Amino acid sequence: MMNDECGIDKGRKTLHPIEIKEMENVIQMNNKRLVLLMLAAAGLLSVPLIAMRFTSGVDWDGFDFIVAGVLLFGTGLAIDIALRIVTGFWARVAAVLGLLFLLFLVWAELAVGIFGTPFAGS
Repeated sequence: MMNDECGIDKGRKTLHPIEIKEMENVIQMNNKRLVLLMLAAAGLLSVPLIAMRFTSGVDWDGFDFIVAGVLLFGTGLAIDIALRIVTGFWARVAAVLGLLFLLFLVWAELAVGIFGTPFAGS
């Protein structure tokens, strides 16, 4: 499938430099969003850490931080993937709200046991 005269593969489409620049901008924007989501998760995870220094009402151990980190970073990653896949403003809003609601349900179950599963907290 190679053109013998100039060595160009006719089966591939070559990208114009403007198209390449647009693709780079999209990739950078998506990476910035992912970094912001991960920073937000880390910020939320630091709240109980700081609260433990000032009050005895917050008593987390290492396992609590691991579980919360998995939930927060996992939700942030899921939101980023949803925003990459889903098109349309309202569909994106619904996807993000659905993921946040799912995070809330899991968090509430682990904290106080609203469904009564074996994973329920006290």
